[in-house]
Amino acid sequence: MTRTFLFGGHSFEVAGDAALYWPEHKMLVVSDLHLEKASAYAAGGQMLPPYDSLATLEQVAALVRQFRPATVISLGDNFHDTDGERRLQGSAAALLKQLVTPVRWIWVTGNHDPDVQGHWGGEAVESLPCGNVIFRHEALGEEEGPEISGHFHPKFRQAVRGRHVSRRCFVRSARKLVMPAFGALTGGLDVRDPALIAAFACTDAEKIEALVPTRDGIALFNVPASPALAK
Repeated sequence: MTRTFLFGGHSFEVAGDAALYWPEHKMLVVSDLHLEKASAYAAGGQMLPPYDSLATLEQVAALVRQFRPATVISLGDNFHDTDGERRLQGSAAALLKQLVTPVRWIWVTGNHDPDVQGHWGGEAVESLPCGNVIFRHEALGEEEGPEISGHFHPKFRQAVRGRHVSRRCFVRSARKLVMPAFGALTGGLDVRDPALIAAFACTDAEKIEALVPTRDGIALFNVPASPALAK
């Protein structure tokens, strides 16, 4: 089975289980890394294992070795808070600098890190157009062209043989593609949640699909386009 799909008139490939590769532009896209989330929680008194940033960046590094992109786009909430970029240190900081140096690295600003500076390299933008596709952190209802965004951390949940299975997924309509969160400590929002469906600005007739990466390809599931039906 193939891991490629069409969006906006272009062919994309699911990279790993939470990233995209755009062969036409040699571009790797990740979203919602939430680097330094554990250290942010620790500052508030909630202790989590402090290895999330390194674990996340090691997964990015594996995809970079596999696909050898010329450009890497990180679609916002790159760091868990505005101070996360400064707190990054040690092996995680060294790995990030190593990743950023040989490619064009784009930090799209997010609601968690609106002031990301590219301290370890790369350039920060609010959004990035590429051909007829626009990349931004959070979907805009008024955007008429093909748009790729993150923010909602979509997950597909389903009962299978008496157990509830939850998998990261992409959510696609004709005009919008919402990516799953890539970060090691990120949670997720069910694809049927009205907040996620509302981001598509859909009518009841518009088709929304969950694209769930599997070992052999991509599993497609229809998602109700009406928030009332999603509850």
